[in-house]
Amino acid sequence: MRLLVDHREDLVAERTRIISRLRWHLHELDPSWQPSARGLDRPRAVNETAARLDRQSGVVARLARDLVERLRILNAQINALADEITALVEKLAPSLVAICGCGPLTAAKILGETAGVTRFRSNDAYARHNGTAPLPVWSSNRSRHRLSRRGNRQLNAALHRIALTQAHYHPGARALIARRRANGDGGLEALRVLKRRLSDVVYHALLTDAHGLATASS
Repeated sequence: MRLLVDHREDLVAERTRIISRLRWHLHELDPSWQPSARGLDRPRAVNETAARLDRQSGVVARLARDLVERLRILNAQINALADEITALVEKLAPSLVAICGCGPLTAAKILGETAGVTRFRSNDAYARHNGTAPLPVWSSNRSRHRLSRRGNRQLNAALHRIALTQAHYHPGARALIARRRANGDGGLEALRVLKRRLSDVVYHALLTDAHGLATASS
């Protein structure tokens, strides 16, 4: 799973580089021609760009057409990998995908970076691994906690994406953030607390999926 996810991310990074170069060439051909960078990962925008380039001549237009063809290939490869990853995740981790805000690609990232949830002895150990366990600090004879910068940052980023989605759409998460802010926490502190709770939710979902696979194979 991690190999597939890493390969897809490499292709996405390559696509981003090609889109940047292509947009510069299009600007050279016509300064008023400014297609959206995000739009060029869609077939319709790529086809429209190709059709317009067919009416252009010169070296810059030829190079831009080459980039468009490479973009088409990358888009197809990225989409095919996303479909493959989605099918695998839905089979391996249905409980994880069922979490609000955890799409198939985020779930695949969590699966790959976790590399086997059973190697963690508890949800607290998993939280320390993914960097959501707060670090205790003391000042003026009062204890408080600060954000940890340790742990697997890829896992932490995946949990952060889930937390941002839940902060907007999940009633329980919204109530938690509102309660923490009412008690004096800032927005980032409230989000940190939500991420720590989500770490436990993800941990138990991974355990459920792992036990389900073990039962099915026995």
